[in-house]
Amino acid sequence: MPFVNIKLVEGVFTTEQKHAMAEAISDVMVRFEGSEAFREVVWVLIEELHKDGWHIGGRPFMGPASLMETLRHSKAAVEAIKGNPATHEALAEAMPVVPR
Repeated sequence: MPFVNIKLVEGVFTTEQKHAMAEAISDVMVRFEGSEAFREVVWVLIEELHKDGWHIGGRPFMGPASLMETLRHSKAAVEAIKGNPATHEALAEAMPVVPR
């Protein structure tokens, strides 16, 4: 019996969207298992967590503004990497941790 646990920021999706999401996830599980009978044992739990519990890049989540800030930080991080590292060690050398 598969158990799929989805965690969302509270209030982002409507009840109807959450039901549609659970149905779509069940469809995916059935497609991969190969039998429609499998649908009856697919469990989907959607948990909504208050936005105060979410952080991105160590900063509190503030909705779309946070996502845009994260994208700006990600772009800056990628642009700061020296060369084209192909291993974890090379990436750590190309962009070492900077103490805050």
